[in-house]
Amino acid sequence: MIRASHISKQYGDVEAVRDISFEVKEGETLVLLGTSGCGKTTTLKMMNRLIEASSGTIEIDGKDIFTENPEQLRRTIGYVSQNNGLFPHFTVRENIGIVPKLLKWEQSEITRHTDRLLEQLRLPVREFASKYPDELSGGQKQRVAVARALIANPPVLLMDEPFGALDPVTRANLRQEFRELPELKRKTIVLVTHDVQEAFELGDHIAVMDKGRIVQSGTARQLLFNPANSFVSSFFDHQRLFLELNAFTFHDIWDSLPPEKVIGSGAVSADLSLWEGMQQLGAGQTELSVKRENEIRLVSQTLIFQSFNNYKNTR
Repeated sequence: MIRASHISKQYGDVEAVRDISFEVKEGETLVLLGTSGCGKTTTLKMMNRLIEASSGTIEIDGKDIFTENPEQLRRTIGYVSQNNGLFPHFTVRENIGIVPKLLKWEQSEITRHTDRLLEQLRLPVREFASKYPDELSGGQKQRVAVARALIANPPVLLMDEPFGALDPVTRANLRQEFRELPELKRKTIVLVTHDVQEAFELGDHIAVMDKGRIVQSGTARQLLFNPANSFVSSFFDHQRLFLELNAFTFHDIWDSLPPEKVIGSGAVSADLSLWEGMQQLGAGQTELSVKRENEIRLVSQTLIFQSFNNYKNTR
């Protein structure tokens, strides 16, 4: 667990981070969301002491990080940045094995764990292990950076705009791969982004920052439907409908959906977001079968919108 209490960072007369506090429970992902210059990256880097806090305390698993050796601390925390930070003169395998080598792992162990992560991240060992960073695409470099951050199995992972330099298609694909990685299931993660969709997809909790402060922290639904102020409300206005449809699943509108008379094959799970259902219907289908346990419901785009609006109006 991470607990930050009254953290501030000043550069001369400029207060980049102003008295912020937050907690991240074990296995959860906290997203720091905000525009450029709001203090989110500074906050992240104070957690592994790449930037030293001016005041306040940060504890990881009950230990005050300011009493620890910074280099030793960083070896126990995974870190992924937007620019990937790969060493150009090291191969992919050598880049991934840097921290285990510092921890004095046996070479056979380093190789075994490196190869496993490469395969999981869709970088076949035979093709990629001996390549250098300049021979990789942007998405491939970020996969290597994620593998390097995960190989020593750190309990905490810090990610600073990890997909920010990628094109939209690669970015979406990599986010999907990221969510499915087995190594991430029990990690405590803090992720920085200015991308609202990314925050909603990856975060259990989202802290919206402005001018060095956390102005509201909560789930996607809390931020959308119970904003603390006009800043938070307006932050989501430019894509509000998309975000709301993404925040709801077919479970939420289940009772308002008519049952399908004939149970056919190919029904999708009720865990699907309404937006994902709309996308499938937009691909030429006029109706979609949705399954929950042994029940089937049949939906159309019009029915999804009607049920969604009725649900919102009765909350």
